[in-house]
Amino acid sequence: MTAHLTIETAGPAMSVQDQGRPGYRAQGLTIGGAADRIALSEGAAILGQLPEYAAIEMAGSGGRFTADRDIRIALTGATMSANIDGEALAWNASHLLRAGAVLTIGGARNGTYGYLHVGGGIDTPPVMRSRASHLAGGIGTLLQTGDVLPIGKDKGRETARTLSSSDRFGGGTVRIVASMQTEDFDPETVARFTRNTFRRDARANRMGVRMDFDGDGFSTAGQLSIVSEVVVPGDIQISGDGAPYVLMYECQTTGGYPRIGSVLPCDLPRIAQAQTGAQIQFEMVDMETAMIAQCRFASELSALGKQVVPLVRDPATMKDLLSFQLVSGAVSAPANPFEQES
Repeated sequence: MTAHLTIETAGPAMSVQDQGRPGYRAQGLTIGGAADRIALSEGAAILGQLPEYAAIEMAGSGGRFTADRDIRIALTGATMSANIDGEALAWNASHLLRAGAVLTIGGARNGTYGYLHVGGGIDTPPVMRSRASHLAGGIGTLLQTGDVLPIGKDKGRETARTLSSSDRFGGGTVRIVASMQTEDFDPETVARFTRNTFRRDARANRMGVRMDFDGDGFSTAGQLSIVSEVVVPGDIQISGDGAPYVLMYECQTTGGYPRIGSVLPCDLPRIAQAQTGAQIQFEMVDMETAMIAQCRFASELSALGKQVVPLVRDPATMKDLLSFQLVSGAVSAPANPFEQES
């Protein structure tokens, strides 16, 4: 029997997301998918399942959820307050959500995007080989109060597992490489760009993130003669007012603004998760350095499963303490088991 997750109360920007749908750029559709791919891998590692499984992405705040059967859940990404029937939950950990119990997820304490994973994954019908909502492309919609989502068959059983999360929620240094128009900017402009400290602007969504800054804007003499061409997530476009926009996974496929650089894919979650006002600096690196960093990142993601450890809980605050087998292998000291066998 298929389990279902019901959204009793939906936050303002919740959607089903997975690794996206590559291969459709020529048809005008970018890859889309989760804003923070690391969070998807962390949830999969904690639950012991594939990172391709779909989860619920929650921008800024969560909601209230129930299930019609006992299911496993995991919480990753931006830390949010969470509880089941009032009992607080650890973040970046897995838990058992019993049938009928109410899971409540509040606002983000750091970062922007939190993720609710379920054992077996969200099992909505795939569209073009993905379950991800591509809101700009008209595929899927934001989740609403009352939505009932099917859950795939869960092959795992373990809960109360946890994993240390990487520090990517407070801005910081983001590595970039040269892009198509970097050489069109004079060297002093590029140097000023990498010296500057930017702030994540409130004008941001799954398509792109605007960077706020002090001082003069950035421009190149030939920016009005650029022909629209292919753009990719991570590209930093300089808009007409001189402000940088970092393109995210749900960006358009082509653009005509000059690009001063492109963010390494392994650093893009740092842009996605930065809260409004978080400070960000861009560091230009050469392609060899970028390739080494990206390969190391891929290796670290594939090894996440080996870093999962049991979640240590305080017995004094465990309402479900008696559901665990606390003692096993005990025998009666006066009894002789060999006499009983004979």
